[in-house]
Amino acid sequence: MTHYFVTGTDTDAGKTLVTAGLLALARSRGLSTLGLKPIASGCRRTDAGLRNDDALALMARSVPTPAYETINPFAFEPAIAPHLATRQAGTNISLAQLGEQVAPLLEEARDLVLVEGAGGWRVPLNDSEDLSGLATHLDLPVILVVGLRLGCLNHARLTAEAIRADGAKLAGWVGNLLAADFAHDASLYADNLATLQHTLDAPCLGVVPRLSRVAPARRPEAAVAHLELPKGD
Repeated sequence: MTHYFVTGTDTDAGKTLVTAGLLALARSRGLSTLGLKPIASGCRRTDAGLRNDDALALMARSVPTPAYETINPFAFEPAIAPHLATRQAGTNISLAQLGEQVAPLLEEARDLVLVEGAGGWRVPLNDSEDLSGLATHLDLPVILVVGLRLGCLNHARLTAEAIRADGAKLAGWVGNLLAADFAHDASLYADNLATLQHTLDAPCLGVVPRLSRVAPARRPEAAVAHLELPKGD
């Protein structure tokens, strides 16, 4: 079994697209999968309770399919940082609490388990802990999703440095093209990707092109052709 924590260079870097895409890739190869979004803000009110679209995307590609509350035990309505969402809800969540929810799931007989964070590596969970601390708390190697746009080299390198400084292993990275003009010059685009490969010093697990012409619900499956599974620990 392999377990990973998925983080991004920023909010909307493409964490859910890549996480769901990797789950879909594993499932297409007959592997059992589980995608977790332990804490999520920006949830919708439904008859079944608060639901987060990112968590639902992971749930749809987890086999066997778990209950929603397994995927996303802590759900909040405002689309704001986790520590602010919990504060508005009059509660406080610690890494220990998240760990209590996630750790038993890592013992299940699943071939691939991906734990998706929120925002970037340094997003706060509470006044003294960052959500990324869950990766080190549970000893999860990290997959970094790099939003490919102007400024991504700096953001990616700083995030990789922070991951390693915190004692976590950078198991690989995935590029996700956010700005079409970033790839307009093919030679320059290739040079940017080569710089990331060299400076991040971790395996590239794929580069996902712009999928704006694909229906949002099908984008993870469209991303499969551009991804490869991590080799394991």
